[in-house]
Amino acid sequence: MALRELPSALRQLVTRDLRPTSISAAFIARRYASGQAAAIQEASEDLKDLESQSALTSTEISHETIDAYDPIKRSQGRKRELPASRYQYRSPRYYRGPLHPHQPPPTSDPASRQFVPGPFARTRLEQTWQSTIAPDLMTLGYVHKPPGTIDAPKSDRLRSWDDSSPYHKNRPKRGPRGPEGVLRLIEKDINFRNIPKIEGVTIHSMVKGAMEDSTHLHVAGMVLQSVSGVRPKVHRAKHSVAQFGIRERTPISLTCGLRGNQAIEFVDKCINIVFPRLKDWEGIEGTTGDSSGNIAFGFSREGAILFPEVEINYDMYPPRLIPGFHVIIHTTATSDRHARLLLSAMGVPFKGKLVD
Repeated sequence: MALRELPSALRQLVTRDLRPTSISAAFIARRYASGQAAAIQEASEDLKDLESQSALTSTEISHETIDAYDPIKRSQGRKRELPASRYQYRSPRYYRGPLHPHQPPPTSDPASRQFVPGPFARTRLEQTWQSTIAPDLMTLGYVHKPPGTIDAPKSDRLRSWDDSSPYHKNRPKRGPRGPEGVLRLIEKDINFRNIPKIEGVTIHSMVKGAMEDSTHLHVAGMVLQSVSGVRPKVHRAKHSVAQFGIRERTPISLTCGLRGNQAIEFVDKCINIVFPRLKDWEGIEGTTGDSSGNIAFGFSREGAILFPEVEINYDMYPPRLIPGFHVIIHTTATSDRHARLLLSAMGVPFKGKLVD
């Protein structure tokens, strides 16, 4: 009724604007219905590729199908083989320098020849270091310097050249005087960047009986390998020494190098199993160390027997052939004081006068 009252021209404009709306709505509904049907049809086609039964519940495969499967015959039947160089990458066998066009990938890359998966879990001693020991060492070694503090000037560790000769000009500093002639590492303050930790362990054994009988060397190698989990390296004499009965090229010692989790597990085993069972043992001498953060101690034959790997198979080793060995703990500390602080926090006892 309202449209009839409007003038004819205005009525035509209103009806023209309303008609496309109804048409477009109907078109959208038909299009949505057809699209939904197409989606359902496409999903049903995808479900056809799925297996109706699981591999665990399916019936047994016939022997004829198994015998007919021959991948070698199938590969030989190909007219053209795939180029291995295009789809397979092998890192270079030797490192030929930083400027060579073929560089090996990092050891963390699975394509590397030195790739080792893991570690998948931290050892107990490493977890203790990360959660307790590291914060305590950073607190104990904290040195507060108020803002604006001027550090006292330190004298040069190396001697400079005088101007007594024209050849002294622009020459580098000379080395320190003394019989040693070696500069020790400077002790740095402990902060969150350089908290001391265990870097590696070296086990060394000098087998004197190997000069006369090689059986001593074989037994010592078995003991060190069972204790450390690493195959020992044999060292031969470089020169002949008549006073000690050593001939050149004679195998006389063994060495095992531990890194990573193996080193931490060995130190943990020494602290919690071997050290408490040593009789009348007061601790490691406080004078040990090389002034660079490396602490050394040793086990006698009686101490080597206390390792669980040797004790459980004690009948396998002749008792008189079991050797003692030295242990060197390498730390990231730059002084013996910080290294002893780290090992004391882990449970290693020290005795006597402490020499830095």
